[in-house]
Amino acid sequence: MKDKIIAKLNKIMPELLEINRKLYENPELGYEEFESSKLLIEFLKNQGFNVEEKYLGIETAFRAEYGPEGGMKIGYLCEYDALPEIGHGCGHNSIAAMGVGAATSLKECADDLNLRIVVYGTPAEETSGAKVEMVEKGAFDDLFCAMMCHPTALMAKSGTSSALEAIQFDFHGQTAHAAAEPHMGRNALEGLIHLFNLTFSLRARLKKDANIAGIISEGGLAANIIPEHAQGKFYLRAAKKEYLDFVKEEVVKCAEAAALATGTTFEMKNYEASYQDMRTNEVLSEKFSDNIEYIGLERPHLTRDMTGSIDMGNVSHRVPSIHPWIGFGDESLNPHTRAFAAATLSEKGKNVIYTGSAAMALTGYDVAMDSELREKILKEFKG
Repeated sequence: MKDKIIAKLNKIMPELLEINRKLYENPELGYEEFESSKLLIEFLKNQGFNVEEKYLGIETAFRAEYGPEGGMKIGYLCEYDALPEIGHGCGHNSIAAMGVGAATSLKECADDLNLRIVVYGTPAEETSGAKVEMVEKGAFDDLFCAMMCHPTALMAKSGTSSALEAIQFDFHGQTAHAAAEPHMGRNALEGLIHLFNLTFSLRARLKKDANIAGIISEGGLAANIIPEHAQGKFYLRAAKKEYLDFVKEEVVKCAEAAALATGTTFEMKNYEASYQDMRTNEVLSEKFSDNIEYIGLERPHLTRDMTGSIDMGNVSHRVPSIHPWIGFGDESLNPHTRAFAAATLSEKGKNVIYTGSAAMALTGYDVAMDSELREKILKEFKG
């Protein structure tokens, strides 16, 4: 049966490479991926999937399904948003190709396995990831497990990622002439700068896995006017969501102190979705590694634990999930660069798409076939 899956993948590889190329040549930013999602939807429809477009009211999201009603559901996730200026410097064009490639290859066995395959189009991973909203609305609750693969320099097993809060602070003060009557003003920018300085002090007493980074997005209108408004945007990260909650509380205390010291006030809000830490299901991950070996490649030994954040983390807290890394075999490649984007069209990039598609499809087959494996996956997840 696995040979049947591989045969189907070989047959559709030219179409997957064309998808990869078209996405590369027409990069679209998050929640603007209209042509990208359309391309994937058309491919899946042609392969016999039933597709729900504008899924959950998200314009560029979709959910596609194939297989018997009532069958066990396995989900494959596609990303397809690009980066400003750089294009597909994170390889989301290849992620999309691998997602539809795995699902379409496995569909050859869907009826025999009583398996229902679900493909999700998940926009805007680079910014306010749609997976967060989709999780909150129950999009993955009917799955047994979920998978996606990400291109990278060197092959690595699915690991962890940092939880993330994206917080905007708006400080408010009072305008005045900066030279004639500065005492009549309340400098919102000073309040924000004090917040930055206090967070620098805060970092010294945080765990090493926590991180605070920020920018001043608005700082005033003119040098001779005391700013009445200043805005800063911060990313707060920690290895676990529980500790991130503590970090957030401490940063809010810093903002309160900064406002008190400068006679200003502040408001705060999340300006992007909050990401949970990635919770890899190790049983499922090991089975994926088995299938890397099955297709003739060396079993990955490294595990990639990220200090960055991914919205797949939110999915992993809802259903057993993996997010393995498929390597170009070139450690000089760094993500979020034009060189990384170009690598997705190289011969090594073609191998990435084949490898990720094959290993995910074969892992889906193993899950569907092996009840003991499913019990182990669930035991770990509920753990």
